[in-house]
Amino acid sequence: MSSDSETKYVILIPDGAADSPIPDLGNRTPLQAAETPWMDKMADAGTLGLTRTVPEGMDAGSDVAGLSIMGYSPGEIYSGRAPLEAASMGVDLTEHDLAFRLNLVKLDRNYSVMADHSADHITTAEAHVLMDALKPVLEPFGFALYPGVSYRHLLVWGNGPDGCVTHAPHDFLGEPIGSRFPSGAGADKMIRVIIESWKALESHPVNEDRLRRGQGPANSVWPWGQGKPPSMKTLTERFNITGSVVSAVDLLRGIGRYAGLEPIVVPGATGYLDTNYEGKVQAALDALKDEDFVFVHVEAPDETSHAGKLDLKIKAIEDFDKKVAGPILKGLVQFDHWRILLMPDHHTPLATRKHSPDPVPFLLLDSKEFPAESEQNSTGFSEEAAASADLFVDRADKLIEMLLQRENG
Repeated sequence: MSSDSETKYVILIPDGAADSPIPDLGNRTPLQAAETPWMDKMADAGTLGLTRTVPEGMDAGSDVAGLSIMGYSPGEIYSGRAPLEAASMGVDLTEHDLAFRLNLVKLDRNYSVMADHSADHITTAEAHVLMDALKPVLEPFGFALYPGVSYRHLLVWGNGPDGCVTHAPHDFLGEPIGSRFPSGAGADKMIRVIIESWKALESHPVNEDRLRRGQGPANSVWPWGQGKPPSMKTLTERFNITGSVVSAVDLLRGIGRYAGLEPIVVPGATGYLDTNYEGKVQAALDALKDEDFVFVHVEAPDETSHAGKLDLKIKAIEDFDKKVAGPILKGLVQFDHWRILLMPDHHTPLATRKHSPDPVPFLLLDSKEFPAESEQNSTGFSEEAAASADLFVDRADKLIEMLLQRENG
């Protein structure tokens, strides 16, 4: 355990907040257009720069970027998204198990177009009812099904083959699914999973109720992000620190578990605009009373980007500033010394509604520098401000060494 006199370390992630200039915003990005007084104050006092969270040739997912930010080289240890989520869900995989993320999705036009990767942000309670309906359909194929949060679930194929190619549903929203079906080893079974789910879900009472309320139905599943368990040293082994991860998303909690962090599940944390911000902040500050480090992740900016909703993305960024960054800074005054790393994990441009591997802005702040002694004409925390700072870190997995002010163990 740590004592309150020791340095406390915080990583704050507004997922997908980085974007491209938008004509309707006067060629500003949502980060520039949003009212973010707390992050602006942090930018005034701290160190800004750009970093690459996604190595060349790898997909720009939160799995790859999240590993980078937590201090791991994805090119060396990444094996797939789903095994990371399995760890968060308490699902113990053997070295031969092949895990898939299984989204509940909405398909349009007679099941031919990916309309919504989240099934209109189906509630967890509704999703679990649908998962129960799918179990007798999918288990005869030799799969185990594990319900998760909202639209995010897990499918495990014991002794599943390597070489299956899948596609993340949020990467082809509004596009035909025909060319995005799984291919390669085991693809025939994965396609059967998708098609059989249509029959089980189409007229399910949960979906009928959702349609009556004007909400989109969860009329299909979509497997992707498969992999087998990775091998990782913990942050305690590498840096002699203890810590926790606060996120509504199984993926980030799973990365944290492999990194030796304690995943904290906050009641009411949804991964969307209605998440329990206050609860997440309190959980983070409480964890720091006994530990050295906390990783706080907020999914809402990314989800609003995938939906293509400019107004909601700006709201998500402003909520992050007001309900996370500000309260965290206020709460940290109870500790003698603290350091913060704040950054999006990747770009999610509203123009494409997909993740992008472009370098993202980051901010490092030490309590000895905050608040700034005098007013500065800062442009705030944004992509442009970070690019103007002339600090570029080619590998984001090195940022944790900068945060902790020590070399990799």
